[in-house]
This record gives sequence, structure tokens and C-alpha cells, in this order.
Amino acid sequence: MSALPGAELHEHTHADVSGGWLRAAVFGGMDGLVTNTALVAGVGAGGVGTSAVVLSGVAGLAAGAISMALGEFTSVSTQNEQLDLEVAKERHELATNPVGEQAELAQLWQDRGLDPELAEAVAVQLSRDPEQALRVHTLNELGLDPEDKPSPVTAAVSSFACFAVGALVPLLPYLLGAPVLWLALLCGGAGLVVAGALSARFTPRPWWSAGLRQLVFGAVAAAVTYLIGTAIGVGVA
Repeated sequence: MSALPGAELHEHTHADVSGGWLRAAVFGGMDGLVTNTALVAGVGAGGVGTSAVVLSGVAGLAAGAISMALGEFTSVSTQNEQLDLEVAKERHELATNPVGEQAELAQLWQDRGLDPELAEAVAVQLSRDPEQALRVHTLNELGLDPEDKPSPVTAAVSSFACFAVGALVPLLPYLLGAPVLWLALLCGGAGLVVAGALSARFTPRPWWSAGLRQLVFGAVAAAVTYLIGTAIGVGVA
């Protein structure tokens, strides 16, 4: 039965915005593309041979993917541990000062627009279930749901895989027997546009806008490293 006369219940879903696999995947993929496109541009501009470019690119891929995975695992684990600590503090407050916590909950609902009597009734109702009261307090005071924590392993794996794939794109011409710098940069640019367009599926931003934004970011990084590579290469020669 619907809550309001004449209203119909319907099911709908939302995308994952809790900071789990999606954020790590997008960050890893973009970082891999920008890092190795810029790396290939800098090393290639220095005038080194094909083997040196490939070695630098593969080393950058491996080191970057591992670093990203370890960083994601550590950061997500630290966030979860901090959340557990704050939840423990809130649980202690609920156990030692239930009246004060209930008053705090009632004030919270008043601040959100409920009448004082209704806010008090809601606070009393929620406080009958300590775990539900704990969840509400945590959500409103920390902005995080203790029952919906992101997985460090998922974040690490997503970041590792997407960085590796992104970093591989600008190396493809060299690995496939076409060791031409401009072609590698073209592949890197195309990869950035595609990655940006794919990430736009999870946002209201138009695909072409997201793709262009990533292309500009990558182009700036590649231009800087290209100039550095050119300067160092000429200086060494």
C-alpha cells in the first residue's frame, strides 16, 4: 500500500557515489593515460632509441599501477579505520548519555524543518533501536554510512587495472611495430577523449565536454615533458 492516497510506489536505483570502485577506476585510468603519454613524449623528444622509449613506458606502467593500487588501498583503509573509531565514540555516547543523544537527534530533525513535537516523536522512535540511532547519528554528524564502507581491495584492484590499461595506450604503436612518436601521442590523446567520454556517463556533463577536458589536461602535460625532453636531449648531445 502506498503512503499517500493516489500515489504509486516505484523502484529506482542510483549510481555508486560512495567513493569505491568508480572513483578509483576513473582516477587510475586518467592518471595512467596522462602519465605515460607525457612520459613517452618526454623520452621520445630526447632523441633516444625505440627500446628506451618502450622500457621507460613499461617501467612507468608497472611502477605507476603498483603505486596507485597501494595508495588506494592505504587511503581507503585509513578512511574506514577512522570511521570505525568515530562510530565507536558515538556508540559510547549513546550508551552513557542516551537522553542527551535523543535530544540531539530531536534538534537535528527540527533543524531539518519538522515541528518540535514531531521531531521529538521521531527521535524517541529511532532511539528505541540503538543500532538505527547510531546509524542516523553517524550519517548526520560524519556524512558517512557505517554499513556502506568502500572496499580497499576493490579500490586497489580498480585503480591498478585502469592505470595499467590507460598507460598501455600510448605505448601501442611502439609495441605493434610502428615506433613513431606522433602516432603514440595521437593514441594517448584518443584514449583521453574516450576515457573522458566514458566517465561522463556517470555525470550530467556532455560526453564531448568531458572528453575535451581530459584531452586538454593530457596535452598540457605532454607539451611540458616534450619541451623538457627536447631541452635535455639537446643539452646532453
